[in-house]
Amino acid sequence: MAKHMDLPNLYETGIDDLVISAEKVAHVQLTNPLEHAMLILIKSGYSSIPVLDTQYRLKGLISQPLILDSILGIERIEFEKLSEYVVEDVMNTEIPCINEKDGFFKGLKLSIDHPFLCVVDDEFIFKGILTRRALLKFVNRYLHESSVR
Repeated sequence: MAKHMDLPNLYETGIDDLVISAEKVAHVQLTNPLEHAMLILIKSGYSSIPVLDTQYRLKGLISQPLILDSILGIERIEFEKLSEYVVEDVMNTEIPCINEKDGFFKGLKLSIDHPFLCVVDDEFIFKGILTRRALLKFVNRYLHESSVR
């Protein structure tokens, strides 16, 4: 019975150990041309990436579909718009987000509808991302360890 004490209490578990730090996350800035954002998205292989201001505050998300939608004309794809528009013109400002102080269960609940959550501090400074994959790996390990004991 004492071995169950080794397992973390999920209600008290934070997300800090599961967060991929901002330094390791591909991102763009508000004033970057769409062409730059498209290159970052393609090279990184991510479906969407965070948009930050010059103080590293989270401002939105940009994705390939948002970019492509913005350059679709009536009769053709208007590739010249990739250098005319900036990220701020087309980004999504509805951001799946969690505070770095929030707990595991809030992250788990929010991740149901999103492949990743942006992690911010109280000033909305971008701290990294919390992926659904990291949360599920943690749950899997927790359940496996609790069933073994």
